[in-house]
Amino acid sequence: MHQPLGFGDHTRPDHVCLLRKSLYDLKQAPRAWYQRFADFVATIGFRNSISDNSLFVYCHGSDITYILLYVDDITITTSSDSLRQSLMSNLSSKFAMKDLGPLCYFLGIAVSRNSACRFLSQHKYASEILDKAGMSQCKPAPTLVVTSGKLCANAGFPYDNPTLYRSSAGALQYLTFTRPDISYAVQHVCLFMHDPRVEHMAAIHRILLYLHGTLDYGLQLYKSPISSLLSYTDADWGGCPDTRRLTSGNCVFLNDSLISWSAKCQPTVSKSNAEAKYRGVANVVSETCWVHNLLLKLHCPIRTATLVYCDNVSAVYLSNNHVHYQHTKHIEMDIHFVREKVKRGDVCVLHVPSRFQIADIFTKALPQVFFDDFHSSLSVRKPSDSTAGVC
Repeated sequence: MHQPLGFGDHTRPDHVCLLRKSLYDLKQAPRAWYQRFADFVATIGFRNSISDNSLFVYCHGSDITYILLYVDDITITTSSDSLRQSLMSNLSSKFAMKDLGPLCYFLGIAVSRNSACRFLSQHKYASEILDKAGMSQCKPAPTLVVTSGKLCANAGFPYDNPTLYRSSAGALQYLTFTRPDISYAVQHVCLFMHDPRVEHMAAIHRILLYLHGTLDYGLQLYKSPISSLLSYTDADWGGCPDTRRLTSGNCVFLNDSLISWSAKCQPTVSKSNAEAKYRGVANVVSETCWVHNLLLKLHCPIRTATLVYCDNVSAVYLSNNHVHYQHTKHIEMDIHFVREKVKRGDVCVLHVPSRFQIADIFTKALPQVFFDDFHSSLSVRKPSDSTAGVC
């Protein structure tokens, strides 16, 4: 710490001000802490990842170490136990640290494992949401969203407790970190935070009822070689009854493990179904480019082209056809971006029948048969009996 500018005491230059507030209350505290940590690990050979500023990578010969930092919570992965002990010794010499052993709980996410997979769960967090809403003893619902119609911004009467609505929707957003199956429903109710209605709160209650019946569910990641990226993309053209903006959804698999997903209402209106689908293709290609760069920084490059599955034949043709049409001038940037990736061999856009379009679960309400099939394809399931290390 240093004396603040304008208040320096030249007779006592080594003295500093006595703070009466904790470090966490200062606005610049997180930035100052991050910079101090980053500067220190840089001195011992780590490099900061451009794709993710919270990731630090050390690679020297066959020795590889990853550090993932979130404020004062740190996850360390090393190629050998001796390397881990050496790193912990270096960090402990500079910072007050506690070794909590193998990863089993991080930022509210419980991690269980066996020889073949890792299982990520937020069971405790979901239970707390249900307890806070007073719905722990309610009858579970089999699906998230009613398929009969979509919510409108001005439907019904205003909800008398908008603060409760916003806190419930915000809490559900964090739950989507391990529950991609609820992403669409949570994204949908978050659109009405500015003016919640009674029907909107009923939709949140429906989500909570579904969670009550699937509390044990989580995301399963499989152990496998890093060899291929596979993605699905879909869009619900004109799906919003108020603005007619589309809802796009996508998911990215690293081999058999789901590593990225999105359900988002787009900021512009598309003029055709093909345009809506193609915007979805551009979005997921951008995401896979980021994943490629991240894996390259982790020294796990992928040599094969990323497969992008879309259920619209026109969008598939547009990605390969280098002729401009009148109806494509509104999406010219997306056209050039995807076509360049296809031409270089980084991406291959293929058609998939709608029945097997997994990304449908991120764009619309589905019947129970399709919903159960797709969320199983996302590896959202109960933990296997053989997992160990549960917290």
